[in-house]
Formats: sequence, C-alpha cells, structure tokens
Amino acid sequence: MSTVLVFDFGMQRTGVAVGNTIVGTASTLTTLQSINQKPDWEGITRLINEWRPSLLVVGVPRNLDGEDVPITPIVEKFCNQLRGRYNLPVDEANEQFTSIEAGRRLKEVRQAGRKRKVRKEEVDQVSAVIIFENWYQNQ
Repeated sequence: MSTVLVFDFGMQRTGVAVGNTIVGTASTLTTLQSINQKPDWEGITRLINEWRPSLLVVGVPRNLDGEDVPITPIVEKFCNQLRGRYNLPVDEANEQFTSIEAGRRLKEVRQAGRKRKVRKEEVDQVSAVIIFENWYQNQ
C-alpha cells in the first residue's frame, strides 16, 4: 500500500486529500460539490483513475462516547457505495474535531501571510488531511 485517497464526506461538499503511507503524509486535493445531496461520483471516479489508490479512507463522525450522530448512517452508506463501485478496500476513520482543527490550521496560515477569509472548501480539504493523519497514527 502507498497511495490512499481520503474523504471528508458531507451532504453539500466532500473534501478530498491524497495520502502516502510510505512517508505518512497527506496533501489536499480538491473539494467535490454534492449533486442533489448525492456524492459527485464522476469526480470521485476521475480521482481514483488519476491517483490509482490502493485504499480509500473515509472520516466517520461520531459523538465523544463513540455513539453515532444523525449523519453517521449516511457516511457509512457512502463507504459501502465506494466499496461496491470501485472494488477497493475502505477504512473508516474517526473524524471528531477535524473541521475545528482544520479551521485553526488555516487561520494560523492566514495570520502568517494572506488575509483573506478561510473558505469552507479549504476546511473540507484540510479536514481530509487530518483524517489521514489520525488514521495513519492508528495503523
């Protein structure tokens, strides 16, 4: 295994990052816009064809006690659809606080230079990077 595509799935947008298990790092890729609250399957297919990952990782939201939140079953359905469509293994990773951490990281970068507002699409992509980091640390 080396290349991993990571998804921060949402009903409106899905942040995507690419991770490398050899060096243990990930980079932001893109944010896919949902189509009628459904994943952008064409966009996902393009990314899978381009990056040829050996594994897909999806951040799954849960409460601090591990219990599901209202969107958890929808994210799990997305995981099952990924498995069925692409015949690739899909790992589920904890995504608790990734959006908060992503916003914090982006604001730090802004303070060091650029002054423009942090966009939601950027937060989604950096959240996917953090999901990879959390997943990688638990391997």
